[in-house]
Amino acid sequence: MDCFAVAVTFGSSRRMAVKDILVMALLFGLFQGLMPLIGWLVGTSIQSLIEPVDHWIAFAILAFIGSKMIWQSFMIDIENRPHDSRNISVLLTLAIATSIDALITGIGFGFVSVNIFEAVIIISVITFGVSVIGTKLGEHATFIPARWAEFAGGAVLVAIGIKMLIEHLSAV
Repeated sequence: MDCFAVAVTFGSSRRMAVKDILVMALLFGLFQGLMPLIGWLVGTSIQSLIEPVDHWIAFAILAFIGSKMIWQSFMIDIENRPHDSRNISVLLTLAIATSIDALITGIGFGFVSVNIFEAVIIISVITFGVSVIGTKLGEHATFIPARWAEFAGGAVLVAIGIKMLIEHLSAV
């Protein structure tokens, strides 16, 4: 759902070419599937190291990118933006940030009987699909000015980071 929210944001703030949509969806699907696999492979040996800080890492990344989007929505003309949703480094950062919690899920998979490769394929395919759908839905939100859509998108990213942080801290 985090990837879906980011995709809707990107679709509503900028018109994206099919190639850009597919690259974004591929990266989101890849990382959402890869992180549980890595977590499963690493297992419980590093669970105690990652689990206490995973929510802080995800929060920091999402809050930084979201805050930057909010600032850019009012401070920089669209034509002069140094970063946009089609930039591979922005996409990689968001793909990692939205999939950090999947790493811990993968570690949890090590404690139950699960076909990890089947789970990875299902997670990747579904994430790819909802990312494409989210972007296309965002594109049809033309009643929202691009500047406000980018502001809202940044706010959504910050809110997702805060939500992840609150969920992890309240579970402690």
